[in-house]
Parts: sequence; C-alpha cells; structure tokens
Amino acid sequence: MSTQLGLIGAGLMGEAIVAAVLKKGLLSPADIVASDISPQRRDLLSRQYGLTVTDDNARLAAEADIALLAVKPQEFGTVAKAIQGHLNSGQTVVSIMAGVRLERLCSALDYPTVVRAMPNTPAMVGEGMTLWTATDAVSDEGREKARRLFAALGRELYVADEKYIDMATAVSASGPAFVLLVMEALTDAGVHIGLRRDLTIEMVTQMVLGTARLAQETGTPFSELRHMVTSPAGTTAEGLRVLENARVRAALIEAIIATYEKAQGLGG
Repeated sequence: MSTQLGLIGAGLMGEAIVAAVLKKGLLSPADIVASDISPQRRDLLSRQYGLTVTDDNARLAAEADIALLAVKPQEFGTVAKAIQGHLNSGQTVVSIMAGVRLERLCSALDYPTVVRAMPNTPAMVGEGMTLWTATDAVSDEGREKARRLFAALGRELYVADEKYIDMATAVSASGPAFVLLVMEALTDAGVHIGLRRDLTIEMVTQMVLGTARLAQETGTPFSELRHMVTSPAGTTAEGLRVLENARVRAALIEAIIATYEKAQGLGG
C-alpha cells in the first residue's frame, strides 16, 4: 500500500484525527492522503498539515491501508457507491459516522473488513475518548492498527457489542457540547456577579479540568466527590438546591436519551 491512512471527509473530526496522529508521531504527513468535497478544506489540510489531498475517493480507497470514513452519515450512500469495488482484502475500513451500523457499512461497501468507532473532539489535544468495535473479518493485525490509531487520540476502549457505539455517541461524543454549555453558563454567571470575563473563563476552565482529573485519579464516585464539596447549610448546598429545583439533572438525562435516539435514527 502506498498510503497508510486515507481520510475520506476532512471535517472537524477528520482534522482532529490527523492532528493527533501527527502530533503523537504515529504517522508522518507523507503517510496520509485526505479527500473532501470542499476545495477549501482540502487546501487547509494541505497547507496546515502538509498532506497530499484529492477529490478522488475511489483512488484513495484503493491505495489506503486504513480507509477512514469521516463524512456525515447522510453522505455515506454517495461515498459508498464511489469506493465500492476499490477495496481489497488487505485493507481495513474504519467508520466514525454516527449511527451507521456495521451491517449497513458492509452491505453498502460490499466489503466485510470494517471497524466502527466513535471518537470525540478532545482528540484534537490528545485527550479524546473512543469506543470501537470490529467485524469478525478484521484480523488481529487490523485490530491492532485501529487500536493504535485510536490510542493516539487519547483513551480507547474496545467493545464486542456494537450497541454501545450509539450510546457512546450520546455520552462521550456529544457530551463535550453539554459540558461546554455548562461552562458558558458558569462564565456568564461569574460576569453577572462582577468578575471579569477573562478571569472567569480561566477559573471555570481550570475548575472543570481539575474536577475531572480529581475524579479520574481518585476513582471516587462522582456523588461522593460532590458531597465532599457540600457542607451542611452551606453555599454549595444552596446552589445545588436551585439546580435540582430547576431539574438540571433531569434535563441532562433527557438530553442524553434524545441524542441516543437521534444517533439510532441516523443509521437509517
């Protein structure tokens, strides 16, 4: 194979993967070819990352060791028609499309060696979370190549049951948007009570980062950590009372359920 990674779809997530594998030294720019329908996106990846770019998905798929599908789920049908028949037994197709299941991927591509994964945008800074699975046709070598790719993005977890991928779409892939919405609200609140915006942004960012690191490194349940911060009849208890009365917890649960159902629907 002349190309180790062929990226089909150079949007935000595709670019995040490129940035991560280059930063970690897993691949060099010469190892990656990227395609996108947008000339502007192709030009950006060429200028910023030194990649070879193309608009010929069929040729890219034929020459790539790993063909990474990073297009929108709605565009998969068109892409599949273009690359069907151009894949060979030595290649692995990796899909990060939300909702598109292995059965449909294999059928539309007429190709059995497929990995399905769900990364998230913190992969841009090497702090991503990727759940992935694979068909039985993917060899041990193919699985190891996929694992190394996902490990370059941050943490990776293999799951044998594909149903968990749609669940990861709702929790870890869409989750950053929900956390960022809370961070926006905390910042606006800080400004409202008199803090400078730049100071509040720094405080909120470090607070979220530190809280996540505390939970990760101690392994203490979230509820116990919350109780540690909440003194009886104290300031935090008063704020939590307001949040519970506003059904913030319930709203987040409902958001995850709605996102999960949307992910299932995208699969057609």
